[in-house]
Amino acid sequence: MYLHDKRRGEQTVEFTNPPKIIATTSVVGPKEGEGPLMDYFDIILEDDINGKDSFEKAESSMMYTAITETIKKAKLKEEDIHYLFAGDLLNQLTSSSFVARDLNIPFYGLFGACSTMTESLSLASLLMDGGFGDYIVASTSSHFSSAERQFRFPLEYGSQRKETAQWTVTGSGAMLLAKEGNFPKVTHVTTGIVKDYGILNADNMGTAMAPAAVDTIYRHFKDLNRRPDDYDLIVTGDLGKVGRELTQKLLLEYGYDVSKCYIDCGEIIFDNEKQKTNSGGSGCGCSAVVSCGYLYKRMMAGELHRILLVSTGALMSTTSSLQGESIPGIAHGVVIEFNKEGDK
Repeated sequence: MYLHDKRRGEQTVEFTNPPKIIATTSVVGPKEGEGPLMDYFDIILEDDINGKDSFEKAESSMMYTAITETIKKAKLKEEDIHYLFAGDLLNQLTSSSFVARDLNIPFYGLFGACSTMTESLSLASLLMDGGFGDYIVASTSSHFSSAERQFRFPLEYGSQRKETAQWTVTGSGAMLLAKEGNFPKVTHVTTGIVKDYGILNADNMGTAMAPAAVDTIYRHFKDLNRRPDDYDLIVTGDLGKVGRELTQKLLLEYGYDVSKCYIDCGEIIFDNEKQKTNSGGSGCGCSAVVSCGYLYKRMMAGELHRILLVSTGALMSTTSSLQGESIPGIAHGVVIEFNKEGDK
């Protein structure tokens, strides 16, 4: 079969041998563990530093736990895993690279900012469908304190947060892909295009990322000739309340009313009013823990049959922000489907 036989439209691929997500693990911090989704997370840390001597090391420990626990759930060993795709927000992917240092798994480090969960899942699925591996892990992480002091202010500074600002999720998620089994399967991938509408405010990333989410969802619908009601849920990664409202409004201008099936991971992971998280959650770990926990467990329970997961990322750096650059956005879409009674 030629490659173009798997392409659908301009940006979407349909898998001939859809990879199965046979196990997942979600690890979150105490604040996330107090939020509305607490019952769906596998591991809730007692403190943000997780027994380590820095927040950065704590972040690596979360990802290491998410990956190793996922492998254990599948009754496999590290040596059985052919590839690890992982990424985070820190300089040179230090969280992921230091995890890979302690694992005996071939490693690809990825940076897609907060879109990295679906980026890693997309690439892992492409390799799996191509027959290049039997078992592949996709994982991401973020940590409020490590990201805050890299991208914004020293933690001791105590700066006041704007209403449009989001709270970086302390968490890590991992998914293990395999060829066989009656599990949720990845059927399509829609790879995003970078969109930049000139947003300069790093405290309003939801608005910066929304155009990329809109474009990917729109292209996905066009490529597959589908509409919102073809999905139980359409889930964006971490646009928060502000970005989710803007995305919903812009999609309506394209003729797509997603109001009945659209949620955002950043908006549902916290109780924004009670937990004072302003517009909601963000970070690589946001869509990772929501998809590995809340969404995956609902699919396994037979409550959801087809979802479109679109993780969103703000492709900025501390250097680009200091130089006055605007914030490019990216969004990658992955379709996950599951029939609890098996394929028919």
